[in-house]
Amino acid sequence: MNNFAQLPGDCTLLYNPSFEQLDEMIAAMPNAQKTKHGNWNVSTRVTSRSAPSTFVITETPEKHSMKTITPEEGKKIAEKQNKYMQGKTMIVIDGFIGDDPSFRTKARLIVEQSSANIAAMQKTMYYTPPDYKNEDYEPEVTVIMTPGLDMPDYPDNRVITVDLENNVTRVCNSDYFGESKKGGLRMWNNIVYKRGGLALHAGGKIIPTREGDKTILIIGLSGTGKTTTTFTNQNNSQPVQDDFVALMPDGKVYASEAGCFAKTFGLNPETEAVIHGATISKNAYLENVSQNEDGELDFFDTSYTKNGRAVFSLKAIENAASAQEINKADALIILNRNENVIPAITHLSGSQAAAYFMLGETTGTSAGGASEEGKALRVPGTNPFFPLLDDFQGNRLKDLLGTIDMEVFMMNTGSIGGAPSNDFSKKIKIPHSSSIVKGIAENTIQWEKDMDFGYEVATHVPDITDEELLQPKKLYNRTDRIQEYEVNIKRLKRERAHFFKQYPQLETDIVEIFNN
Repeated sequence: MNNFAQLPGDCTLLYNPSFEQLDEMIAAMPNAQKTKHGNWNVSTRVTSRSAPSTFVITETPEKHSMKTITPEEGKKIAEKQNKYMQGKTMIVIDGFIGDDPSFRTKARLIVEQSSANIAAMQKTMYYTPPDYKNEDYEPEVTVIMTPGLDMPDYPDNRVITVDLENNVTRVCNSDYFGESKKGGLRMWNNIVYKRGGLALHAGGKIIPTREGDKTILIIGLSGTGKTTTTFTNQNNSQPVQDDFVALMPDGKVYASEAGCFAKTFGLNPETEAVIHGATISKNAYLENVSQNEDGELDFFDTSYTKNGRAVFSLKAIENAASAQEINKADALIILNRNENVIPAITHLSGSQAAAYFMLGETTGTSAGGASEEGKALRVPGTNPFFPLLDDFQGNRLKDLLGTIDMEVFMMNTGSIGGAPSNDFSKKIKIPHSSSIVKGIAENTIQWEKDMDFGYEVATHVPDITDEELLQPKKLYNRTDRIQEYEVNIKRLKRERAHFFKQYPQLETDIVEIFNN
């Protein structure tokens, strides 16, 4: 282990305990409960990721879109964390980010025993190292978590430091598992970029068609339907990844994780049977899911948080496939949870694809905390974990699309014509989205050019009979709101052009999409 991840000498380390041993440790946690299904459900103090408390350590803040601190301040935080760990028992979990032997990263989590559930969840997410020997295992990426260490000089009394030079993330005063998961993946984003590719905040699936198997990637902010879209079945489709993939210049796709971190709010066994079944399996680990004294789970109770979560292995999904079976990606779907004039599906070409990817437009959910939930957001690449300048994401995707025969689409997972509570609006439901994904894979969607935005909108999608979902202007026309439609069009064009002024290093033809 390098010096930047060195622990105090009197710290007791428990290397790679089994799931059975971890379950015994979780049983001793006062905030852990067993569900009626026999799995553990832990209530945490922190219920979402802590973006305001996350800082990149650097002497060149102009090279990062994230908040930054100096190396001197980073060193003080590391020293304080090391001092806190003296005499404590820490669990060490080793594994790989990525399953392909030619493209995987050795990763390590070090976490307090008092938060053993985080260790069990991360063990589920890592690919297991073959022939593991801890004496010769040198991690390339390290996350050190001390949930009990209060940091009063930082937002919400917590701090997460990101040391890209040494690939070490330190997390202080957060017991939310997402900081462990994203700590490693944030570093992996940087590693993939340096290798000439781009890490996409995306799920992936293989859909059989008459023309052969098609690989579809689905990108989107947490809570906007990425996992649901990935695991919804079309033609006995096979999910291969839930949250992050690497896209390389030849179109090759590499997986990152062996498990899934699924949002459980509103989980319906009828429309999301695969996720629901995995969530209630004995080997799943739950976080902040409501349950009663009898261990019954309530996926609709939001009295504590909407951001309930489940971690389960991809092996719990009966028809899951390995990403190593993928030759190349055939289509990329950008999710946009919107509530006004965005069609259920659009087809993007050329620089449009990079522009809408960079726009990252959606409605925030509880996954990003109270500051994001319900608000209109623009997050480049829908990837808040890219640690370099966001401009680089848009430019890299444009470069990759120049070398890959891959179609790009934008899919609305929200509603048309207003919020769902609006009498004139129409909700885009899971079956609608599933029909669209099937149509993309089978190339059965018919298109025409939209004169307002220049992309293509669908005139026909098999199994969708409501054309107003496909062409919102018709809904606004029928409900005598065409002026409202036109106001929305002008507003979006104006806001998007202004948004892109933040990114001076974006290639000109990407920016120009919203200047016309």
